[in-house]
Amino acid sequence: MTPANLAATVLSAARAVFETRGLDVSTLPETTTMERPRNPEHGDYASTLALQLGKKAGVAPRELAAALAEELTQQPGIKTVDVAGPGFLNIRVDAAAVGTLARDIVLAGANYGHSETLAGERINLEFVSANPTGPVHIGGVRWAAVGDALSRLLRAAGAQVGTEYYFNDAGSQIDRFASSLYASAKGEAAPADGYGGAYIAEIATAVRAEAPAVLELGEAEALEVFRRVGVDLMFAEIRQSLTQFGVTFDVYFNEKDLHDRGELQEALDRLRAQGHIYEADGATWLRTTEFGDDKDRVLRKSDGDWTYFAADCAYYLDKRKRGFERIVIMLGADHHGYIGRMKAMVACFGDNPETNLEILIGQLVNLVRDGQPVRMSKRAGTVVTLEDVVDAIGVDATRYQLARFSSDSPINLDVEELTRASNDNPVYYVQYVAARTANVARNAAEVGLARGDAAGFHPELLTHEKENELLKTLGEYPAVVARSAELREPHHVARYLEEVAGTYHRFYDKCRVLPLGDEPVTDLQRARLWLNDATRTVIANGLGLLGVSAPERM
Repeated sequence: MTPANLAATVLSAARAVFETRGLDVSTLPETTTMERPRNPEHGDYASTLALQLGKKAGVAPRELAAALAEELTQQPGIKTVDVAGPGFLNIRVDAAAVGTLARDIVLAGANYGHSETLAGERINLEFVSANPTGPVHIGGVRWAAVGDALSRLLRAAGAQVGTEYYFNDAGSQIDRFASSLYASAKGEAAPADGYGGAYIAEIATAVRAEAPAVLELGEAEALEVFRRVGVDLMFAEIRQSLTQFGVTFDVYFNEKDLHDRGELQEALDRLRAQGHIYEADGATWLRTTEFGDDKDRVLRKSDGDWTYFAADCAYYLDKRKRGFERIVIMLGADHHGYIGRMKAMVACFGDNPETNLEILIGQLVNLVRDGQPVRMSKRAGTVVTLEDVVDAIGVDATRYQLARFSSDSPINLDVEELTRASNDNPVYYVQYVAARTANVARNAAEVGLARGDAAGFHPELLTHEKENELLKTLGEYPAVVARSAELREPHHVARYLEEVAGTYHRFYDKCRVLPLGDEPVTDLQRARLWLNDATRTVIANGLGLLGVSAPERM
């Protein structure tokens, strides 16, 4: 019995009590939650439903709790229900009802933890979106790990998700990139506002390999070649590094396409029809202050050039036209001031900024070695790149560590800690349980211990307190996934997996799965093997949501 099953049983009992007493059933909530008491002596689960409903129903909470307890004790799987304090319900569940969870998890396999919590939602999730003027830096690495984990979580919760990388291939930063490549190809220093680092020389050389006569062209033509070919090469490298990190996108969207297809003008026309456009000083403005922005925003400058914000408007409209109802954008801490103007822009289109747009802000990441920040990349020259982090730590450790902290918290990636094979390394701590459970299964097969079919499973034998503790922890996984998806916070999954790992180790130390020597195989050992394999399933599923492997050997 999972906490969700028990919660449904408690709600069903509440409805029966309300109907029997002639109380208003419309005051009953659609859902309720079960809590695990800090002191196991108080029961397996606790409910505060009577406290929540007493005043609405016009019944003393303790009296209502007593009625609920009487109804619940008649339900299958419920062992005892005690009323405590002003109306708390402390519930104990039959060992067999708890133990069946091990079988259910194993049979569900990769689907265990999936739900329909967000069914029907169409979500566009944009993350990383680094400019194609250099390798992905460490801030983008965080969004790659967190964004990809979030996309997996949202899908596990039933949402339709489209992941997207916005490719800024238009604008002044691309001009500076092309000028830097051109200067490098001629053996000159980069412009004062240009880009440095060994990668510029590498890309410039690659451009010349594709267009050997480029330096014989006039400057304007040469710059166009370096722009076109250089951006393609740089973005191909970005895509390759992200793919090696385990991150791919459903759509790689080019900003230039918005310009070429006239979508900026379309967005301007739509906003004008909404009544939020005005002309001043030769420029075209969007009146975002009507919706809380600190100032109005220019869409088209007096020289006729479009602003970056105009492209943002067109891109948002493009996503909405593709059927996405909720646009989620993940941005770095330096974009915090972006929220107000984007929310106002959504309102100007006639959408609801609280429903149709979410902006998630991520804080800084530092790579640390020997207690000191690693500040410089050998290749990029000024920043630490995705390749630097992966070379130093590895894909699994990097993804796990970046996903295990709330995105609004600055973090350090400690090279020494995250490459150490010890319990101080959180990813090792969790992956070790994945390997240990697989090893138990292999050893069981070698001594002739098999789970057997589901019909021969005896859940009532799993009565040890460490078995009960592990079962209750595994039962929380679906709720953790649903909550993490709803809150957009993958770190809850990582912290939960660490709890599972600790709980499994305590079970392993106290409850022997394999027979000793020539001991005959017992039904208890078969039941424990089901529990072992259920743990492996939860660990593998949770790590999979984070994009981290669940090794069978370590």
